[in-house]
Amino acid sequence: MRVRLLGTAAGGGVPQWNCACTACRRARKAGTVRTQDCVAVTGDGRTWYLLNASPDLRAQLVAAPELAPGPGPRQTPVRGVLLCTAELDHTLGLLALREAERITVYGTAAVLGALSGPFPVRDILAAYTSLTWTPIAAGEPITLPGGLTATAVTVGAKRPRYVATPSAGDWVVAWRIADPRTGGVLVYAPCLPAVAGPFRTAVAGARVVVVDGTFLYDDEMARATGGGRTATAMGHLPVSASLRDLATAGARVLYTHLNNTNPLCAPDAPERDTLAAYGAEVAEDGQAINL
Repeated sequence: MRVRLLGTAAGGGVPQWNCACTACRRARKAGTVRTQDCVAVTGDGRTWYLLNASPDLRAQLVAAPELAPGPGPRQTPVRGVLLCTAELDHTLGLLALREAERITVYGTAAVLGALSGPFPVRDILAAYTSLTWTPIAAGEPITLPGGLTATAVTVGAKRPRYVATPSAGDWVVAWRIADPRTGGVLVYAPCLPAVAGPFRTAVAGARVVVVDGTFLYDDEMARATGGGRTATAMGHLPVSASLRDLATAGARVLYTHLNNTNPLCAPDAPERDTLAAYGAEVAEDGQAINL
């Protein structure tokens, strides 16, 4: 299995277009841009699947040579998208795929329902391309063309703000992607409220875990802005709370989905030394991993 981290920032990226905080000013000056979180995986090097579809998707695809079109003039190796949530920063990129001749979108009933209702991506894209919307059930593996097996793992119930009516369902999932030929296993969880239950089972035996690094501290928003909700209130387990737990998983751990308030965004952040002491690291845009 080959993995390409297309983007590693939380919603808005780093720097955010409308933000002049210290971190965003530093990123602009240094040219250290992080695009919004998205991953591409393949089992055969020809058939690629996206894990989420970020608002920065077009630029991310253009920057990844493995995902270039060809040999046909409109032939693309991108065959589908596996969604973790229905959040805008995970789904807006679907609109950038309107030029595709055909694409398959996988998601839970709750997620696909949101994209057919309050955020009508399905109806919008139907006028441009042929899409197959495939509902998945948490815990039930699906086989992807190209040789990979994907299993959604429910990790949360936080629905997007645009879904006004409270409704139960598997709103937040992690993906466990396995390559039966090599035994390689990737777990991808950009939104993780707790290291518990099914997620603990999912990371058992995984070689690589790409996990929620939105915030370093639970009170990070207050530290950075003087107010705001805690990380856990927003559905994100802070790195400071997950680091020790994940270090015992026996996998390579990379933190992704970094918010612009997160000190780990800075390449020279001393806080990165703490991660290294636990054998963890910060994910970077464009990073390639082979399992």
